[in-house]
Amino acid sequence: MADSTSTKSRKRRQPDPDSTTELLFKNLLKPDSVILQTLQSLVISTASASSSKPLTLSDLSLSSSCREVADLSLTSVQSEIEALTISIVQSILSGKGFSFNVPSRSATNQLYVPELDRIVLKDKNTLRPFANISSVRKCTITARILSLIHQLCLKSIHVTKRDLFYTDVKLFQDQTQSDAVLDDVSCMLGCTRSSLNVIAAEKGVVVGRLIFSDNGDMIDCTKMGMGGKAIPPNIDRVGDMQSDALFILLVEKDAAYMRLAEDRFYNRFPCIIVTAKGQPDVATRLFLRKMKTELKLPVLALVDSDPYGLKILSVYGCGSKNMSYDSANLTTPDIKWLGIRPSDLDKYKIPEQCRLPMTEQDIKTGKDLLEEDFVKKNPGWVEELSLMVKTKQKAEIQALSSFGFQYLSEVYLPLKLQQQDWL
Repeated sequence: MADSTSTKSRKRRQPDPDSTTELLFKNLLKPDSVILQTLQSLVISTASASSSKPLTLSDLSLSSSCREVADLSLTSVQSEIEALTISIVQSILSGKGFSFNVPSRSATNQLYVPELDRIVLKDKNTLRPFANISSVRKCTITARILSLIHQLCLKSIHVTKRDLFYTDVKLFQDQTQSDAVLDDVSCMLGCTRSSLNVIAAEKGVVVGRLIFSDNGDMIDCTKMGMGGKAIPPNIDRVGDMQSDALFILLVEKDAAYMRLAEDRFYNRFPCIIVTAKGQPDVATRLFLRKMKTELKLPVLALVDSDPYGLKILSVYGCGSKNMSYDSANLTTPDIKWLGIRPSDLDKYKIPEQCRLPMTEQDIKTGKDLLEEDFVKKNPGWVEELSLMVKTKQKAEIQALSSFGFQYLSEVYLPLKLQQQDWL
């Protein structure tokens, strides 16, 4: 009986894995007031940098001519389509047939501009003739997309990319094909994709110290529950942004976002938390840029410690090659890599069982990233990525849960902010 009582006593004395006394490195944390003072200096330096006029392509003397698109009104888009149609009709009537002169979005037509810290599209075009068996189908899809966009202009309505695809499934066959031509059409007309009134389905969410108007309705993101507010797919209906936040926390994964939202991390450290739940979508990229530009707040990124986490971070910061023609509107400059970085695995003693071996594809992706100019520009990124490739280890944000489910919000992020440990 005594042995049984002793066993029960021992069981009761076992530490709770989420007990604050067990949280590794928590003893290093200073009072929140001290950490908040540290963040104030970051806010001041960011606001100061934001006050200077940003560089544009026209300010630079580049060896290659490049193209950029602009926001156009529906009337202007309609006029561009009609002018293009007239030129095609004239070409047909003169007996020359017709073809579309489409800006090339191939990898060889991309250029990273260090002064702008983003990828831009060079000014090379390719012909897409109708009277050619290899391009007749794509030429037909291009004509169909232009016709549909013209209808949207006349009716002044928005549709999703999925709606567009379902207008002619037999012709498009796969949505990736209609999506790709939609980007081609944006380039041809010289307008942003949002100017075409074609939007993607809602994906990104935001929570925290932000108030903004959505189509005239005022939204308080501290009162949107744990799920937060879905980011509006058409950015033109967003305005009147107000915030008392000290920074914007960009999170790669939905799971980490939910953890921080439930813990109301944004109340302890005034911030705005945003995620696209994986690959960045256009709406989230536009919304992030709008917040950074209007609120003049620093952006800190929390991504997985793997090559794809860094690729996602680079899409937000430098742009994607697929949409380099619109990088001026879609990129957010000076995003700081907060974590999780390869050096954090040993620094924070992430257990071996929580680290994953990199696959051959992971290693190849990591090595390819090391060859990218936007990575080479940042010595800290090169060092971290080289360490990842050398150790052949990766880890997800959730690896921190091995120290307790709230370790991310209670220790890891506060300590990172305290030490100003970002790149």
